[in-house]
Parts: sequence; structure tokens; C-alpha cells
Amino acid sequence: MKKAIFTLAIGDNPMYQAAILSFKHYAEKVGADLIISDQLHYPIKIENPTYNASPAWTEKLRIGELLETYDRVLYVDADVLITPHARNVFDLYTDLQTAYWFDEGIIQEREQDVAMVCDALGKVDWPLKSNRPIYYNAGIILTSSQCPLFKKTTLDDLHKVCNKITHYDQSYFNYTLHKNGIAHSSFDKAFNRMDMSGKEGYLDADFIHYAGKGYAKNSRRRDIQFLKDFAQLYKGLVSESEIEQLKDKAWDNFLGTVYAKYPLPNWLIELCSERCIDR
Repeated sequence: MKKAIFTLAIGDNPMYQAAILSFKHYAEKVGADLIISDQLHYPIKIENPTYNASPAWTEKLRIGELLETYDRVLYVDADVLITPHARNVFDLYTDLQTAYWFDEGIIQEREQDVAMVCDALGKVDWPLKSNRPIYYNAGIILTSSQCPLFKKTTLDDLHKVCNKITHYDQSYFNYTLHKNGIAHSSFDKAFNRMDMSGKEGYLDADFIHYAGKGYAKNSRRRDIQFLKDFAQLYKGLVSESEIEQLKDKAWDNFLGTVYAKYPLPNWLIELCSERCIDR
């Protein structure tokens, strides 16, 4: 069975580069190809959006293209850290007709999000669990060529909602899932561990998702928290040649503007700084 891990990483944020190193290790561990989009392929016009909206979110439509080549695709946001001890998600979630992702509706109320997308695209029979809408987080998605979810999603539909609703890609994918009666199931939270589930023991999770504040005191510090956690989990596992991937133009600015206030572990700073000496 041909498997791929797919992510979108545009720009030179050291957090993204560290995330990609963790994806690389995991891809080798589970026998999957790692595919990285570093540019956008699905142009969308974001114009005076009512809520925060990024043109990058449409890149998840590429999952459908990849499923023409691969049997299974695991999409992972670039603000996710896959831990060295992560279990094989492909082996644990095996139904090829099912879309697997984490139902965050069990933790966070999403009635307003559901109402918005239904107002924009039409009412659907939206399933409930414990009297709350089933609403999946689109930061991590496992799907297969037999699952029709990304055969039903279109850029035209995303254009209809991108300036009107919050979390436009996520809400639209959920809407498409339920409108078409596509099989779906939730991951265990360990495969999309967000701070909405609490901070205690989060480093024990398989996939840590630094959405929002990302376990930091505020969203501006989440990159620091990500890199600190990466350093703690991967110390002794990341080679100097691999850490060289962190040497980008942003590193010096990152050190100057952020590190002075929020220090990183010395071993990571020393390795990266040695490789940025000519920049």
C-alpha cells in the first residue's frame, strides 16, 4: 500500500522546519513518502473577510490529487510536532472508506460554525454527539483513495464561503462530509493533541498540535514553545546534518527578536547558530 504524509510549509519559520524534521523521521518509521507544498496551487480571493482567513488553507485540496497516486494520505499542519514515540496511525485506523480526524466538537462548542456554513451553502442533516455537533479539526486528516471526501470538495465552494465564515476550510470540509454521508470517525486525542484538552502530559501524545496559543502563554510565543518541545523530545535523535535544515534566513532575526527574551536550549542554539555563521 502506497502512503504519503503531506504538509504545507510556506516561508522560513524555524518552527515549520523543525516540524518537517519530525515528519521526516515519522515518514521513515511508517514507510510513507513525505510531500511538502512550499507554494500555493489553488488561488483564492480573500477580500475583506469577516473572520481571519488565509489563502493557504485551500492547499488542503491537494489531498485529492495525491489520492490519485497514493492509497492513503495523512495531511498534517506545519504547526504539528510528531513525537519520536508516535504510534503508526496507518496501522491503527485502517478503514479505507473512512475519513479520520479529531472531533473537537466534544471539547469546544461549534454550533455557530455549523450555522454559518449551513447558512452559506444550505442546510444539511448534521450529526450530533452528546447533543453537540460532530465537528472535526482539519489540522490532521487521514484519508484513503476509497474515501470520496476530497472528490466532493471544490475550490468554487471555498470561494463561496472564504470571506463569510470562520475556519472556512475546516467548516466546509465538515459540511461536505455530512452533506454526502461520507464515513467518518474520530482519532484518539493523542493523534491531535491541542491545548484545549489541557496541558498536563501533552508531550506523551503522538501528534502535538500547536494551534492557537500552542501551549504557550500567548500565540506570539507558540513558536518558542514548539522549538523547546522539539529540542526536549529529539535531543540525541537529530543529527547535525538534519539540524542544518533549520539554517534559514529567518534564524538570525528569530534569535535577535525572540530568543533574547525566551531562551531555547543551548544545544539547539549552538547547532543552528554554527550553521548560520555566514548569514
